[in-house]
Amino acid sequence: MLKFNFLLVILYVENQQKSCEFYKKLLLLEPILDVEGMTEFQISENSILGLMPESGIQTILNDTVPNPKSGNQIPRCELYLPVENPTEYLERALTLGAKKVSEEKPRNWGDTVSYCADLDGHILAFAKKTE
Repeated sequence: MLKFNFLLVILYVENQQKSCEFYKKLLLLEPILDVEGMTEFQISENSILGLMPESGIQTILNDTVPNPKSGNQIPRCELYLPVENPTEYLERALTLGAKKVSEEKPRNWGDTVSYCADLDGHILAFAKKTE
């Protein structure tokens, strides 16, 4: 089995600075890297959340796949974030400009989860184990 030392998930965003501010205030974290073209947040010991402008990734992708800009506001991924209080995170996200998808409620897989869409339409799930 292949094992990796860490996971870096990169979201393509319309506005790097706006998304950086959103995630700083939502996660209550400062970025570990914030340069033109990439912002990174250490969200756990072995997990990093990256924010890359759509225009930046397009220069790498060229015309080999559709431009990520064409999918803006369409859910393209879900970040499933284990937290102590899903409602607190949902409310904070909404005050920062996120769109509510679902209130906190128990799900059939054993977690209590609330959902929203971030500034670019990426789905954020705030979850805790159902007691």
